Amino acid sequence: GGSAALGARRWEGGPTLLTGADIAIESDHEIARHVAEVAGQALVALRDAAGTGFDPQRLRDDGDRQSHELIVQLLAELRPGDAVLSEEGADDPYRLGQRRVWIVDPLDGTREYGETGRPDWAVHIALVEEGTPTVAAVALPASGLVLCTHPAPLLPDATGGRLRLVVSRSHTPPAATEIARLLDAELIHMGSAGAKTMAVVRGEADAYVHLGGQYEWDSAAPVGVALAAGLRATRADGSPLRYNQPNPWLPDQVVCRAEHQEAILEAVRAVVGSGQ
Repeated sequence: GGSAALGARRWEGGPTLLTGADIAIESDHEIARHVAEVAGQALVALRDAAGTGFDPQRLRDDGDRQSHELIVQLLAELRPGDAVLSEEGADDPYRLGQRRVWIVDPLDGTREYGETGRPDWAVHIALVEEGTPTVAAVALPASGLVLCTHPAPLLPDATGGRLRLVVSRSHTPPAATEIARLLDAELIHMGSAGAKTMAVVRGEADAYVHLGGQYEWDSAAPVGVALAAGLRATRADGSPLRYNQPNPWLPDQVVCRAEHQEAILEAVRAVVGSGQ
């Protein structure tokens, strides 16, 4: 519906590449949106230029590297005093003493990016303060969308039908299947953690449950947008998701509409506790 598009920015004509010298965007929210948008457009251009008969692995590697370089350059220009943790960069312990840390995934869903026509890949940009993503943007470049924390997306009304649970396309663990059975939920398979979380934000699914291992950059930006939209997002045991930790391994998350949280966490506890 139309409400799902509120708070999402569509690309028209492509944004100007802004530098710190000509700030037309001042808020952290606008910076996150702008950086995600520019990196996403660059990835679309790279993918389009590959044409047919390309080497998928080379495209994936080039996309990861070039997007990382562009994002780090933009953040250095726009917020030179801030630390950055990127999936594609070396982890500098300096970040642990900083109040403001950008946690980014330059290309989430690298596998899908290398497959012609697949839209389920994303760019994640999050600003973490005191362990929480306070500012975030997730670009879905193949769909021409950026969802961000301000203005936050407006959650569509609940469908009232069968619960829809979005899970990994490439590695759906038996636990997810068992959780879906306990909840009598329909399983939706999709690549990219960002694309899956945004499916819940946009009303295409009711919950995203992940138990199979992830890092902070996989969830920081999507969780920031989800929380801003009014969704619930926690660890599998219901505890808060905490970011900018010494070890960025953050293996599980549950993102869902508030009305489903109690039932979903109960199902997760039942399955995880039984060792499935």
